[in-house]
Amino acid sequence: MLRRLALVLPVALPLLLATSVAAAAPFVFTAIPDEDETRLQQRFQKVADYLADELEVEVRFVPVKSYAAAVTAFRNDQVQLAWFGGLSGVQARERVPGSRALAQGVEDAEFRTYFIAHESTGLEEDAGLVEAMRDMTFTFGAKGSTSGRLMPEHYLREAFGEAPEELFSRVGFSGNHSRTASLVASGAYQLGALNYTVWENELDAGNIDTDSVRVVWKTPAYPDYQWTIRGDVDERFGEGFADRVQQALLGMEDPALLESFPRSGFIPVDNDDYEIIRQVGQQLDILD
Repeated sequence: MLRRLALVLPVALPLLLATSVAAAAPFVFTAIPDEDETRLQQRFQKVADYLADELEVEVRFVPVKSYAAAVTAFRNDQVQLAWFGGLSGVQARERVPGSRALAQGVEDAEFRTYFIAHESTGLEEDAGLVEAMRDMTFTFGAKGSTSGRLMPEHYLREAFGEAPEELFSRVGFSGNHSRTASLVASGAYQLGALNYTVWENELDAGNIDTDSVRVVWKTPAYPDYQWTIRGDVDERFGEGFADRVQQALLGMEDPALLESFPRSGFIPVDNDDYEIIRQVGQQLDILD
């Protein structure tokens, strides 16, 4: 009997250890870097703690350096959940079959981009997309941003019938929405496009001098940010885990947590709600 146990244990022990390691694997999520990394860490560590309590598993937030890095981390299974923008979410789901959008902020069903202008342009508030913008300098946000690049480029092409590079004397990519506001406010660029919630937050925080920069156009509404989860999480964390994550997100009601986004709450969403984003991404050839 002892000899038989001695033969079985060397085989069984690694299997038991592997099972234990798999069971203890943390649930990891990330978020697109639409603001300064320090702010992101502060925002999402609170969300990680909330999800850990709700899901009763270890939850980790991992920051990334770019929108593309967020999609890559999702594709490579370095993260299982992500707070994506509309475009990055579409890109991620196309790369990971079976993944699905779970929830969006109440505000994300009708999101907007603000076009802003430095006071030296002479453009008045709510001037619109006007011919006077031609040959000015312009900055988008990140190249993979829905509100900072995809939709503003779409509306510019629609209004002027030209690519931004043909319309403006210089086109840049600031990297994030906060930086877009700073660059235009300083006069480094005459025009820019950014996420309306970041503009409102910066305004409320007293970080924007409205004498030097103003909103000259607000886009029509479109769907944007959402939580997307990999399709294989049930296999790893137990049957129904994805649905439990969705319920935890929809049940996030603490004002302090919601302020991290900032959103007034979360509502259910599915992949089909982002079809318009996928179509525009295809038209502009920036899905890949």
